[in-house]
Amino acid sequence: MELLTTLLQFAKIVIDFIIHIDVHLSEIIQSYGVWTYLILFLIIFCETGLVVTPFLPGDSLLFAAGAFAARGDLNVLWLFILLSIAAILGDTANYWIGNIVGPRVFHQEHVKFLNKEYLNRTHQFFEKYGGKTIIIARFIPIIRTFAPFVAGIGSMTYIRFISYNVIGGIVWIASFAFAGYYFGNIPLVKKNFTLVIFAIIIISILPGVIEFMRQHKLHKKK
Repeated sequence: MELLTTLLQFAKIVIDFIIHIDVHLSEIIQSYGVWTYLILFLIIFCETGLVVTPFLPGDSLLFAAGAFAARGDLNVLWLFILLSIAAILGDTANYWIGNIVGPRVFHQEHVKFLNKEYLNRTHQFFEKYGGKTIIIARFIPIIRTFAPFVAGIGSMTYIRFISYNVIGGIVWIASFAFAGYYFGNIPLVKKNFTLVIFAIIIISILPGVIEFMRQHKLHKKK
């Protein structure tokens, strides 16, 4: 019961951080200054590099960081460079974790610290899109976290993986960080920032939801 309460409190903190990401990011910048870059680096690295932290903000955080760069609180080029490195290193770490320990974990029926359904769903993405999944998954929360892990499990050659990884990481960071930089400071967007964040989250998860529903229908027909 105590563990459940702790988990619920933690979930509440994460949800509040994502919903009011502009407020919290502003507080981080004011409190930590240049160390904000390291904090953002670690969040992006963990969100892409650790299969136990898919709940961390990705797209919304990048957009918000870009918006703050437009206001002069952060440097957009430093954001782009550092967070691209974080995204690439995160996927690389996840790949090797999957390559080394993944096969044993993936084939176990009861995995306490992983959601087996996420693993299976990501595996289906690889079946459909092949190596391009590494790039496509960058834009889909949760799948983004599990794709490099599954690539490691499937023993995708590292040279092939790293090429998709670098391209996907750079395109993902550039898309959201520069979108935030160019659009985040528009009065209408600034005034309705929480709604914009909600829209980004919904649009991000929509492809995964559609694919899940399509797969569900196919299974029902069989």
